[in-house]
Amino acid sequence: MSFETITTGIVEFVRAHQAWAPVIVFTLAFLESLAFLSLVVPATAILLAIGALVGAAGVDFWPLWLAGGLGGGVGYSLSYQIGGYFGESAFRIWPFRNYPALIERSKGFFDRFGVAAVFIGHFVGPVRAFIPVVAGVYGVKRLPFECANVLAAFIWITSVLAPGFLALS
Repeated sequence: MSFETITTGIVEFVRAHQAWAPVIVFTLAFLESLAFLSLVVPATAILLAIGALVGAAGVDFWPLWLAGGLGGGVGYSLSYQIGGYFGESAFRIWPFRNYPALIERSKGFFDRFGVAAVFIGHFVGPVRAFIPVVAGVYGVKRLPFECANVLAAFIWITSVLAPGFLALS
């Protein structure tokens, strides 16, 4: 099944079942922010398409914004938990074992930016899947992690949903 087929199918489902749009947006944002699945799920592109669809269809933006922000934040939080639970052994399981250079980039990202790397990581594709796990592995304190995570999750979902929604509403 191709990326285009998946995207079209999800967007068509949302078009036909608009009441499910917040659930779909939460799920996609969650998957986009979850360590393992964010590498294989084309969620950002689908969310952009949903933003355009709901703008054209007149669906209320705020429930989608809330669902997307929560989904993105929960995905990052769970990824942080995975890193904290497994420690450095997390880097020996898929997909991390296949991307040692991205693990090193993520570590360097934290060395350079500290907890701000959590915020920035929501917007940087290649390290997005690794940042929260690295934060958990290396013991970034939970409160600063979550503050950066929640703020970034809601700014990120705004940047993904708003352009299409505003352009077509």
